[in-house]
Amino acid sequence: MNSSKIIAIVLIIAALAVGYIGINTVVANTESFNFLGLKFDVSNESGKMKGFLYIGLAVLLFGGGVYTLNKSKS
Repeated sequence: MNSSKIIAIVLIIAALAVGYIGINTVVANTESFNFLGLKFDVSNESGKMKGFLYIGLAVLLFGGGVYTLNKSKS
């Protein structure tokens, strides 16, 4: 197996892991509840931003993995 294919697979697996962490971070920092008919939003904005940064990094890693995989085929 070519070393560039291995690197591409590692990048794609890392993208999935980082994306999973990012989604869980966003979900954990998003909370809202209803009390006496009023909706309260107690979200942690900095935590959500951190989660979105993880998701963005995952997209970049995935794109790099796919690009490297396609480049190694040709």
